[in-house]
Amino acid sequence: MIIYNVTTNIHESVHDQWLNWMQKTHIPAVLNTKIFSSARMVKVLVEEEMGGITYSTQYVTDSKASLEEFYQKHQAQLDQEALQLFADKMLSFRTELEVVSEH
Repeated sequence: MIIYNVTTNIHESVHDQWLNWMQKTHIPAVLNTKIFSSARMVKVLVEEEMGGITYSTQYVTDSKASLEEFYQKHQAQLDQEALQLFADKMLSFRTELEVVSEH
């Protein structure tokens, strides 16, 4: 199992708009690609020196090959929408994680 993790710091001035967009538009659009079986959004409980509020959104897929398919077919379009709406008000980075065991 692979977790595609996107960590985003969002400026307070657009926080509510961004959170609503993530929950009602973006996450459903990512899940509609049928690449991911589930998604989880969590708030990072740390105060950033740069300000803003940080979230981690984790998407679960079955393999690295499936994640590569997402990158090839869907990521550019989904990223473009986020940039058009929130450009300089958000900063994101991505991490690929492989589940080793669950207890």
